[in-house]
Amino acid sequence: MIDLQPFFERYLHWVKAADQLFEKMKGDYPDKVRCGIKCVDCCYAVFDIPLIEALYLNYRFNLGFKGKAKYDKIEKANQIDRKLHKLKREAYKAFEGGMEEGEILLDMAKKKVRCPLLNDEDACDLYDARPITCRLYGIPLSIGGVGRTCGLSGFQQGESYPTVHLDIIHHKLYELSNDLVASIRSRHTKMGDILMPVSMALLTDFNEEYLGISQEDDDQQG
Repeated sequence: MIDLQPFFERYLHWVKAADQLFEKMKGDYPDKVRCGIKCVDCCYAVFDIPLIEALYLNYRFNLGFKGKAKYDKIEKANQIDRKLHKLKREAYKAFEGGMEEGEILLDMAKKKVRCPLLNDEDACDLYDARPITCRLYGIPLSIGGVGRTCGLSGFQQGESYPTVHLDIIHHKLYELSNDLVASIRSRHTKMGDILMPVSMALLTDFNEEYLGISQEDDDQQG
């Protein structure tokens, strides 16, 4: 059995850093950071998460959901994943048709798809385990060199604010994901570079076959 806890602990270091960045911005700009209870704009954002976040979210999901509650959440994730697949297929067709990548990314940023973890009371069912992108939503971010802010915040376009470079954090998560892949001696040497939506992270069975580990390798690791 693979022990992922050491990697989860390293991941949670970056979670803590992200929370501290958000709280500092909230303290410095209390009139502009307007996140609060029942504010769910971030819960409709379309984004992917790296392998380590997917593994951690999947772990917490399976730990917290059982029986009918888990079945219902999986059904919802399936429906949402089909919507996301359609959006990505359309984006790929646009790319093949000659649309610039930056333009496609800006268009995707405008898409809204409800997160499968958002419940009927407009609360996150795995709030404590939510991805870093969710934790930083609502403050100025730089993604792919492009500045972005939540439309519901008080941050104004054209004004200068301290900005969190999400690409730097994601790079650290890619490094951690690749360290994990190397540590388990996976046959899928590039698996650490994958990205997936939250819906797929909930649906995936991250078993030995998926992770590219033979039974012999698994036995040797303990």
